[in-house]
Amino acid sequence: MTPTGIHHTGIAGPVETATAAIALVAVAAYLTAAARLRRRGDRWPWARDAAFTLGGAAIAYVLMVPLAGEPFTAHMAQHLIVAMVAPLLLALARPLTLALRVLPPGSARRALVAVAHSRPVVWLLFPPTAAVLDIGGLWVLYRTELLAAGHEHLLLHVAVHTHVVVAGLLFTFAVCRLDPMRRSWSLAGRGFTLLIAGAAHAVLAKSLYAAPPPATHFAPSDLRTGAMLMYYGGDLVEIGLATVLAVQWYAGTGRAYARRRRAAPAAV
Repeated sequence: MTPTGIHHTGIAGPVETATAAIALVAVAAYLTAAARLRRRGDRWPWARDAAFTLGGAAIAYVLMVPLAGEPFTAHMAQHLIVAMVAPLLLALARPLTLALRVLPPGSARRALVAVAHSRPVVWLLFPPTAAVLDIGGLWVLYRTELLAAGHEHLLLHVAVHTHVVVAGLLFTFAVCRLDPMRRSWSLAGRGFTLLIAGAAHAVLAKSLYAAPPPATHFAPSDLRTGAMLMYYGGDLVEIGLATVLAVQWYAGTGRAYARRRRAAPAAV
C-alpha cells in the first residue's frame, strides 16, 4: 500500500496542490513586504528573504514533484522537508516581525497583534503543547492504522496532511521563539522540550525500522531506508534548532554582561 501523500504517478492531489499554492503565495507576500520595508529606508536582512523563499519553495516542490526512491522512503523525505526543514527556514525568516513592521498603525495591525497575543495562540505555542501535537501526532500516524486509512478516505487525508504541516510549524516556532509573542517561555524550558521531543522522534524512527505502520506493506529495504532517513534527518534538523537556542543563550549572556559592566561604576 502506498502511504498518504506520495504520488508516484506524478500527479499531485488537490490537498497537496492547495498547500503548495499557499506556500508560494506566502513567499510572494513575504518578498513584497520585505521590498516595501527597504524602499522606505528600513533595514531587513537578505538572509531572511532567502530563508523564507527556500522554505516555501521546498514545501511546494516536494508536494508537487514526485520524489525519488521507494514509497516509504519518498514519503519520509517529504515528511522531513514539509514538517521539519521548511518550518525551521520559515521561523528563521521572522515573518510576524516583518508583518508588524510593514503594516501601518490601524485595524489590520491591531487585528494581527490580537491574534498573536490571543490565549489559544499562546497555548498552542507553549513548547510542551506544540511538542505533543507534533511528535504525538506522528506516533498516532505511524503506530496506528491512520496512515493506511488516510490513503483510502479523502477527508481523513486532508485532516492528517493539515495536522502534519501545522504541527510542524507550531513546534518549530515555539522552540525558536524568534518572533514577538505575548508570552516568552524560558530558554531552558524550550531546550528541555526539544531534547524530549527529539528523543521521542528517534524512538519512533527506530520502531519503524523494525516494523511498518499497521495495515501497510513496504519492502523491508524501503522500510529500513525510510526509518534511517527519519532518524538521521531528524537529528540534523534538531541540531539546527539547538543552534538557534545556543545563539539566543549567547546573545542573552552577552547583554547581561554588558548591563553589569555599565552598572558597575554606579555601584562604586
